[in-house]
Amino acid sequence: MLQGYLTSDKIEAGCDEAGRGCLAGAVFAAAVILPRDFANAELNDSKKLTKKQRNSLRIIIEQEALAWAVARLDPEVIDEINILNASILAMQKAVEQLEIEPQLLLIDGNRFKPYKDIPHQCIVKGDGKFLSIAAASVLAKTHRDEYMLALDEEFPQYDWKNNKGYPCKKHRQGLFTFGVTPHHRKSYNLFGQLKIDLQ
Repeated sequence: MLQGYLTSDKIEAGCDEAGRGCLAGAVFAAAVILPRDFANAELNDSKKLTKKQRNSLRIIIEQEALAWAVARLDPEVIDEINILNASILAMQKAVEQLEIEPQLLLIDGNRFKPYKDIPHQCIVKGDGKFLSIAAASVLAKTHRDEYMLALDEEFPQYDWKNNKGYPCKKHRQGLFTFGVTPHHRKSYNLFGQLKIDLQ
């Protein structure tokens, strides 16, 4: 069982993102405030869960959280401000949408920028340590996967239904054969790495 709260007296929101390392698609972020008595032995870092587990946990989280929100930033914004800043901004936008204002933000990773006057704590691999961050990782991942499935219907040649925009072989081969779509991150080295992979 992951840890519930870092503090004993503050309303905490866990924050995490999904899609930083993708060549295509938006970056998603989620913020989740869980009840202090929330318990779930299965909840963990979304990368350690199966698709079935993530989808099942998403329902539980969205039903039982005191507040939750998901935000996304599209590739154009990622290209303009870079993926680190876009990931941070997406988390801030998710926090902004919460119906309850948190008193402390638990951020997965080691980088964040102050949001309003809410204190924050960066926690490396926090999605494997705190329930609220793990819950945020599940929501960010499942909402982003849905979005990539929808994009795959429009651009099936990149196999996004399976790779979700990550630089897998079929995705790179699609780039080589069909070129760049409006959903690709133009600031990424899309083809330089591709040439190395296909040699």
